[in-house]
Amino acid sequence: MATARIEFFSKALMRVVNINVIIPVDKVTLDGNMDIKKEYKTLYLLHGVFGGQSDWLNETNIKRLSEKRQLVVVMPAGENKFYVDNEKSGDMFSQFIGEELVKIMRSMFPLSKKREDTFITGLSMGGYGALINGLKYSNTFGYIGCISPALVIDQAVNSRDSEDIPLIGRKSYFESVFGDLTKLYGSDKDYRGLIKSLKARKEKIPKLYMACGTEDFLIEEVRKYQAFLGEENIDITYVESPGEHDWLFWNEHINKILEWLPLEKESSYISSGDVSKNNK
Repeated sequence: MATARIEFFSKALMRVVNINVIIPVDKVTLDGNMDIKKEYKTLYLLHGVFGGQSDWLNETNIKRLSEKRQLVVVMPAGENKFYVDNEKSGDMFSQFIGEELVKIMRSMFPLSKKREDTFITGLSMGGYGALINGLKYSNTFGYIGCISPALVIDQAVNSRDSEDIPLIGRKSYFESVFGDLTKLYGSDKDYRGLIKSLKARKEKIPKLYMACGTEDFLIEEVRKYQAFLGEENIDITYVESPGEHDWLFWNEHINKILEWLPLEKESSYISSGDVSKNNK
Protein backbone atom coordinates (compact mmCIF):
# COMPACT_ATOMS: atom_id res chain seq x y z
CA MET A 1 0.00 0.00 0.00
CA ALA A 2 1.20 3.51 -0.80
CA THR A 3 0.50 6.61 1.25
CA ALA A 4 1.06 10.03 -0.19
CA ARG A 5 0.97 13.61 1.03
CA ILE A 6 -0.04 15.89 -1.80
CA GLU A 7 0.15 19.67 -1.98
CA PHE A 8 -1.67 21.63 -4.64
CA PHE A 9 -3.13 25.07 -5.12
CA SER A 10 -6.88 25.04 -4.60
CA LYS A 11 -8.86 27.47 -6.72
CA ALA A 12 -11.87 27.04 -4.41
CA LEU A 13 -9.88 27.96 -1.29
CA MET A 14 -7.31 30.25 -2.97
CA ARG A 15 -4.38 28.71 -1.14
CA VAL A 16 -2.13 25.65 -1.09
CA VAL A 17 -3.79 22.67 0.58
CA ASN A 18 -2.40 19.41 1.96
CA ILE A 19 -4.11 16.09 1.27
CA ASN A 20 -3.28 12.61 2.55
CA VAL A 21 -4.12 9.72 0.24
CA ILE A 22 -3.96 5.96 0.72
CA ILE A 23 -3.61 3.96 -2.51
CA PRO A 24 -3.54 0.13 -2.26
CA VAL A 25 -1.53 -0.32 -5.46
CA ASP A 26 1.08 -2.74 -4.12
CA LYS A 27 -1.15 -5.43 -2.64
CA VAL A 28 0.55 -8.81 -3.08
CA THR A 29 -1.55 -11.94 -2.62
CA LEU A 30 -0.22 -15.09 -0.99
CA ASP A 31 0.35 -16.73 -4.37
CA GLY A 32 2.84 -13.97 -5.18
CA ASN A 33 0.69 -11.99 -7.61
CA MET A 34 0.31 -8.24 -7.39
CA ASP A 35 -3.37 -7.32 -7.34
CA ILE A 36 -3.65 -4.01 -9.20
CA LYS A 37 -7.02 -2.62 -10.19
CA LYS A 38 -7.75 -0.60 -13.30
CA GLU A 39 -10.10 1.61 -11.32
CA TYR A 40 -10.44 1.97 -7.57
CA LYS A 41 -13.44 2.85 -5.47
CA THR A 42 -12.84 5.97 -3.40
CA LEU A 43 -13.67 7.15 0.11
CA TYR A 44 -13.38 10.85 0.97
CA LEU A 45 -12.77 10.83 4.71
CA LEU A 46 -13.27 14.00 6.77
CA HIS A 47 -11.84 14.81 10.21
CA GLY A 48 -13.48 16.57 13.15
CA VAL A 49 -13.08 19.99 14.74
CA PHE A 50 -9.57 20.89 15.98
CA GLY A 51 -8.23 18.10 13.76
CA GLY A 52 -6.30 17.75 10.53
CA GLN A 53 -5.80 15.57 7.49
CA SER A 54 -3.59 13.11 9.41
CA ASP A 55 -6.09 12.30 12.17
CA TRP A 56 -7.53 9.20 10.55
CA LEU A 57 -4.06 7.88 9.71
CA ASN A 58 -2.76 8.43 13.22
CA GLU A 59 -5.77 7.28 15.25
CA THR A 60 -7.35 4.39 13.30
CA ASN A 61 -6.52 1.31 11.28
CA ILE A 62 -7.71 2.90 8.03
CA LYS A 63 -4.48 2.00 6.19
CA ARG A 64 -4.92 -1.72 6.83
CA LEU A 65 -8.62 -1.54 5.98
CA SER A 66 -7.88 0.28 2.74
CA GLU A 67 -5.49 -2.42 1.61
CA LYS A 68 -7.77 -5.29 2.58
CA ARG A 69 -10.72 -3.72 0.76
CA GLN A 70 -8.82 -2.30 -2.25
CA LEU A 71 -10.10 1.18 -1.46
CA VAL A 72 -8.47 4.54 -2.13
CA VAL A 73 -8.95 6.91 0.81
CA VAL A 74 -8.61 10.69 0.42
CA MET A 75 -8.22 12.79 3.58
CA PRO A 76 -8.38 16.60 3.25
CA ALA A 77 -8.18 19.28 5.95
CA GLY A 78 -11.32 21.15 7.02
CA GLU A 79 -9.77 23.90 9.18
CA ASN A 80 -12.71 24.07 11.66
CA LYS A 81 -14.90 25.38 8.82
CA PHE A 82 -17.47 22.56 8.73
CA TYR A 83 -16.75 21.89 5.03
CA VAL A 84 -19.26 24.50 3.81
CA ASP A 85 -19.06 27.45 1.43
CA ASN A 86 -18.74 30.95 2.85
CA GLU A 87 -18.74 33.49 0.02
CA LYS A 88 -17.94 36.39 2.35
CA SER A 89 -14.73 34.84 3.69
CA GLY A 90 -13.83 33.07 0.46
CA ASP A 91 -13.67 29.69 2.20
CA MET A 92 -15.44 27.59 -0.43
CA PHE A 93 -14.94 24.26 1.31
CA SER A 94 -18.06 22.62 -0.09
CA GLN A 95 -17.01 23.42 -3.63
CA PHE A 96 -13.53 22.16 -2.77
CA ILE A 97 -14.76 18.83 -1.37
CA GLY A 98 -17.58 18.09 -3.79
CA GLU A 99 -16.08 19.34 -7.04
CA GLU A 100 -12.42 20.35 -7.10
CA LEU A 101 -10.93 17.62 -4.92
CA VAL A 102 -12.85 14.85 -6.68
CA LYS A 103 -11.78 16.15 -10.08
CA ILE A 104 -8.11 16.44 -9.11
CA MET A 105 -7.95 13.04 -7.43
CA ARG A 106 -9.53 11.41 -10.49
CA SER A 107 -6.96 13.09 -12.71
CA MET A 108 -4.07 11.86 -10.58
CA PHE A 109 -5.14 8.29 -9.75
CA PRO A 110 -7.05 5.49 -11.50
CA LEU A 111 -10.35 6.11 -9.71
CA SER A 112 -13.80 5.03 -10.77
CA LYS A 113 -16.00 7.92 -11.85
CA LYS A 114 -19.15 6.00 -11.03
CA ARG A 115 -21.47 7.43 -8.37
CA GLU A 116 -21.91 4.01 -6.78
CA ASP A 117 -18.10 3.72 -6.35
CA THR A 118 -17.62 7.13 -4.71
CA PHE A 119 -18.22 7.53 -0.96
CA ILE A 120 -17.92 10.25 1.67
CA THR A 121 -17.66 9.77 5.44
CA GLY A 122 -16.57 11.76 8.45
CA LEU A 123 -16.71 12.14 12.21
CA SER A 124 -18.18 14.97 14.28
CA MET A 125 -17.65 18.15 12.22
CA GLY A 126 -16.62 15.83 9.39
CA GLY A 127 -19.80 13.83 9.87
CA TYR A 128 -21.75 17.03 9.26
CA GLY A 129 -19.51 17.82 6.28
CA ALA A 130 -19.97 14.36 4.80
CA LEU A 131 -23.75 14.60 5.18
CA ILE A 132 -24.05 18.10 3.72
CA ASN A 133 -21.73 17.52 0.78
CA GLY A 134 -22.93 13.99 0.11
CA LEU A 135 -26.46 15.36 -0.26
CA LYS A 136 -25.46 18.54 -2.09
CA TYR A 137 -23.36 16.56 -4.57
CA SER A 138 -25.64 13.54 -4.71
CA ASN A 139 -24.76 12.98 -8.37
CA THR A 140 -21.14 12.39 -7.28
CA PHE A 141 -21.50 10.46 -4.01
CA GLY A 142 -23.57 7.29 -3.81
CA TYR A 143 -22.96 6.57 -0.11
CA ILE A 144 -22.69 8.80 2.96
CA GLY A 145 -21.34 7.73 6.35
CA CYS A 146 -21.78 9.94 9.43
CA ILE A 147 -20.11 9.03 12.71
CA SER A 148 -21.09 11.19 15.71
CA PRO A 149 -22.16 13.95 13.29
CA ALA A 150 -22.16 17.50 14.65
CA LEU A 151 -25.69 18.49 13.61
CA VAL A 152 -25.40 22.03 14.90
CA ILE A 153 -27.54 24.28 12.74
CA ASP A 154 -30.25 24.68 15.40
CA GLN A 155 -27.55 25.57 17.91
CA ALA A 156 -26.00 28.00 15.42
CA VAL A 157 -29.29 29.78 14.66
CA ASN A 158 -30.03 30.21 18.38
CA SER A 159 -26.48 31.04 19.43
CA ARG A 160 -25.32 34.21 21.18
CA ASP A 161 -22.04 35.81 22.11
CA SER A 162 -20.93 35.57 25.71
CA GLU A 163 -17.65 35.03 27.52
CA ASP A 164 -19.16 32.13 29.43
CA ILE A 165 -19.72 30.21 26.16
CA PRO A 166 -16.79 28.33 24.59
CA LEU A 167 -15.47 30.17 21.53
CA ILE A 168 -16.55 27.44 19.14
CA GLY A 169 -20.15 27.73 20.37
CA ARG A 170 -20.50 31.48 20.08
CA LYS A 171 -22.61 33.32 17.52
CA SER A 172 -19.54 35.08 16.13
CA TYR A 173 -17.89 31.73 15.45
CA PHE A 174 -20.94 30.29 13.71
CA GLU A 175 -21.23 33.45 11.61
CA SER A 176 -17.60 33.09 10.55
CA VAL A 177 -18.39 29.56 9.36
CA PHE A 178 -21.95 29.71 8.00
CA GLY A 179 -22.39 33.39 7.21
CA ASP A 180 -25.79 34.97 7.80
CA LEU A 181 -27.43 32.67 10.35
CA THR A 182 -30.90 33.98 9.50
CA LYS A 183 -30.50 32.35 6.08
CA LEU A 184 -29.20 29.00 7.35
CA TYR A 185 -32.50 27.10 7.29
CA GLY A 186 -33.35 25.97 3.79
CA SER A 187 -29.83 26.61 2.52
CA ASP A 188 -27.31 24.10 1.16
CA LYS A 189 -25.94 23.88 4.72
CA ASP A 190 -29.23 22.57 6.11
CA TYR A 191 -29.30 18.76 6.34
CA ARG A 192 -33.08 18.71 6.60
CA GLY A 193 -33.60 21.19 3.78
CA LEU A 194 -31.30 19.25 1.45
CA ILE A 195 -33.34 16.07 1.97
CA LYS A 196 -36.58 17.92 1.21
CA SER A 197 -35.03 19.54 -1.85
CA LEU A 198 -33.80 16.24 -3.29
CA LYS A 199 -37.19 14.67 -2.72
CA ALA A 200 -38.98 17.62 -4.36
CA ARG A 201 -36.75 17.27 -7.43
CA LYS A 202 -37.22 13.49 -7.36
CA GLU A 203 -33.47 12.95 -7.40
CA LYS A 204 -31.61 9.99 -6.01
CA ILE A 205 -30.68 10.28 -2.36
CA PRO A 206 -27.37 8.61 -1.41
CA LYS A 207 -27.54 5.61 0.89
CA LEU A 208 -26.99 6.74 4.48
CA TYR A 209 -25.23 5.26 7.51
CA MET A 210 -25.32 7.19 10.78
CA ALA A 211 -23.90 6.11 14.13
CA CYS A 212 -23.59 7.80 17.50
CA GLY A 213 -22.61 6.69 20.98
CA THR A 214 -25.29 6.67 23.67
CA GLU A 215 -22.98 8.67 25.97
CA ASP A 216 -22.10 11.20 23.25
CA PHE A 217 -23.15 14.81 23.99
CA LEU A 218 -24.47 14.99 20.39
CA ILE A 219 -26.84 12.03 20.72
CA GLU A 220 -30.09 14.00 21.11
CA GLU A 221 -29.62 15.98 17.88
CA VAL A 222 -28.65 12.78 16.07
CA ARG A 223 -31.81 11.06 17.33
CA LYS A 224 -33.92 14.00 16.16
CA TYR A 225 -32.42 13.78 12.69
CA GLN A 226 -32.92 10.02 12.56
CA ALA A 227 -36.58 10.60 13.45
CA PHE A 228 -36.84 13.26 10.72
CA LEU A 229 -35.41 10.84 8.15
CA GLY A 230 -37.97 8.26 9.24
CA GLU A 231 -40.78 10.80 8.74
CA GLU A 232 -39.41 11.49 5.26
CA ASN A 233 -39.23 7.74 4.48
CA ILE A 234 -35.49 7.91 3.87
CA ASP A 235 -33.66 4.58 3.90
CA ILE A 236 -30.91 4.80 6.51
CA THR A 237 -28.75 2.39 8.46
CA TYR A 238 -28.83 3.85 11.96
CA VAL A 239 -26.71 2.55 14.82
CA GLU A 240 -26.68 3.53 18.48
CA SER A 241 -24.27 1.72 20.74
CA PRO A 242 -22.42 2.40 23.99
CA GLY A 243 -19.71 4.96 23.42
CA GLU A 244 -18.58 8.54 23.79
CA HIS A 245 -17.29 11.23 21.45
CA ASP A 246 -13.87 9.66 21.05
CA TRP A 247 -11.57 7.59 18.86
CA LEU A 248 -12.59 4.30 20.46
CA PHE A 249 -16.07 4.77 19.03
CA TRP A 250 -14.89 6.23 15.71
CA ASN A 251 -12.36 3.45 15.11
CA GLU A 252 -15.05 0.85 15.72
CA HIS A 253 -17.50 2.45 13.33
CA ILE A 254 -15.15 3.19 10.46
CA ASN A 255 -14.77 -0.60 10.38
CA LYS A 256 -18.54 -1.00 10.32
CA ILE A 257 -18.96 1.58 7.58
CA LEU A 258 -16.46 -0.22 5.37
CA GLU A 259 -18.39 -3.43 5.98
CA TRP A 260 -21.57 -1.58 4.94
CA LEU A 261 -20.10 -0.07 1.78
CA PRO A 262 -20.18 -2.11 -1.47
CA LEU A 263 -16.50 -3.09 -1.32
CA GLU A 264 -14.58 -6.24 -2.07
CA LYS A 265 -14.55 -8.90 0.59
CA GLU A 266 -11.44 -9.08 2.72
CA SER A 267 -8.79 -11.33 1.23
CA SER A 268 -5.46 -12.77 2.38
CA TYR A 269 -2.37 -10.85 1.35
CA ILE A 270 1.23 -10.24 2.35
CA SER A 271 1.56 -7.37 4.80
CA SER A 272 4.41 -5.82 6.76
CA GLY A 273 5.76 -8.20 9.39
CA ASP A 274 3.06 -10.83 8.87
CA VAL A 275 4.57 -14.08 7.57
CA SER A 276 2.36 -16.45 9.56
CA LYS A 277 0.10 -17.23 6.62
CA ASN A 278 3.09 -18.24 4.49
CA ASN A 279 4.35 -20.62 7.15
CA LYS A 280 1.19 -22.69 7.24
